[in-house]
Amino acid sequence: MVAKLTTSERQSAAVILLLVALAGIAMAAAGRNEAMGVHGLIVILFAGALLYPVLSAFYAPEPTEDRQASYYDEPIKVGIALAMGWAIFGMFMGVWVAAQLAWPNLHFDGAWSTFGRLRPTHTTGVIFGFGGNALIATSFHVVQRTSRARLAGQVSPWFVLFGYNLFCVLAVTGYILGVTQSKEYAEPEWYADLWLVVVWVTYFLLYIATIARRKEPHIYVANWYFMAFILVVAILHIVNNLALPISWGSAKSYTIWPGVQDAMVQWWYGHNAVAFFLTAGFLGMLYYYLPIRAGRPIFSYRLSILSFWGITFFYMWAGSHHLHYTALPHWVQTLGMTFSVMLLVPSWASAGNALLTLNGAWHQVRDDATLRFMMAAAVFYGISTFEGSFLAIRPVNALSHYTDWTVGHVHAGALGWVALISFGSIYTLVPALWKRERMYSPALIEWHFWLAIAGTLVYIFAMWNSGILQGLMWRTYTEEGTLAYSFLDSLVAMYPYYIARTIGGAMFLLGTAIGCCNIWMTIRLVPATVPEEADLPVKDAVVAGE
Repeated sequence: MVAKLTTSERQSAAVILLLVALAGIAMAAAGRNEAMGVHGLIVILFAGALLYPVLSAFYAPEPTEDRQASYYDEPIKVGIALAMGWAIFGMFMGVWVAAQLAWPNLHFDGAWSTFGRLRPTHTTGVIFGFGGNALIATSFHVVQRTSRARLAGQVSPWFVLFGYNLFCVLAVTGYILGVTQSKEYAEPEWYADLWLVVVWVTYFLLYIATIARRKEPHIYVANWYFMAFILVVAILHIVNNLALPISWGSAKSYTIWPGVQDAMVQWWYGHNAVAFFLTAGFLGMLYYYLPIRAGRPIFSYRLSILSFWGITFFYMWAGSHHLHYTALPHWVQTLGMTFSVMLLVPSWASAGNALLTLNGAWHQVRDDATLRFMMAAAVFYGISTFEGSFLAIRPVNALSHYTDWTVGHVHAGALGWVALISFGSIYTLVPALWKRERMYSPALIEWHFWLAIAGTLVYIFAMWNSGILQGLMWRTYTEEGTLAYSFLDSLVAMYPYYIARTIGGAMFLLGTAIGCCNIWMTIRLVPATVPEEADLPVKDAVVAGE
């Protein structure tokens, strides 16, 4: 990978890594024995591990001049490997913390293994580690193929990929060390937030620069979704994480938003992280890889654009539905509820567009588990968006809020939509990137699919039942006007559902492990071929329905 860089590019990479190492040294010196000091050592090790291959190949021969004539796929390959690694880690942590709810003694001595510290390692590992790396890798692939242009930078793709993963490592280790900003999404330390701003702005500039140098005059719809995902996440991250550190040598900081304003900003960020990280970005995957796999044009290009603008506009106003019956002004709650219900239209437009694309190709869905992953993802997207709009209605929210029903809703989207479309896209991408005729074992893809579907259904049905039961128990009164059940009574009632939740999560984790093995065996054992790029004529294969 380093040998394919020019001398000036290697010099640029070395300078960047030296600056990162110096920042790590400063953090280690300033933080001393605190979490910041530990993170400083991690940054130093990270920079040193990457600096070694750069310096080792410093005087390697210059790459050939035809480098620009081919796509830049090496960062995509590494991104897929990192995504699957984070998937195993994040889902394992999820099963562990789910088991702790049923069996609270499943932890080691010390606070680091308690539920409160491990739970955000699960959410960050899955959402940002697995989901983020899958988004970066697929966006790099899609923008090149649909633009017929190589990525605009040679060093910047690696900076985005490795810099983003450094942020994920800092976040996860910070949670275990007990350092967060105490926000709803367990935000990491202020210096990790600053680092992510640098990485994410670089990502945005790289993506825009690649679009600008395209040879295809049309900007395919998947790029609209990827660009919205990158841009809005940058804005949300910056605004939500405005904070003042108590000192340059401490990880602790204070938000600049006071009281209920902080809650509103958090949920403006929190819900739009769902909107633009977990929805718009993965719709970018759906609109490219599903038509490619099915070999059919998207059903309606115009519908996909209408859906894009509907989602982009409506989602920005929906976050306050998380704050019903709080100190937030009533009109703001009503506004969030109204736009949340309206969101059902553009959301179902995308889900329907995907399913209608499969008209005439259902025999492929029957026979091809990879395409079935994408079809099931579109179905779960439709289900979870309907449920989200339903739960945003104030009287429904009175029953569901703070219960496991919300947890079931989140995982219908996270497991059923985000993970399934990611796996389908990765199974489509791996043979193409590594020039293999097929995946190592179609049977293992079938096993992965059915374990993922079964695990998701067991999980969400357990949480739906648990949440509705919780809500009903918490609002049941005796004839004397007192609560009929104590909080402890509701915990006892949840016990069998928490066991089922753990089983469902373990099934999903097992399927993911099978997927990792299948990908590894495909790269190692399936004979390599050098076919003509089948997905290069994107205009003909995908956008023909324009």
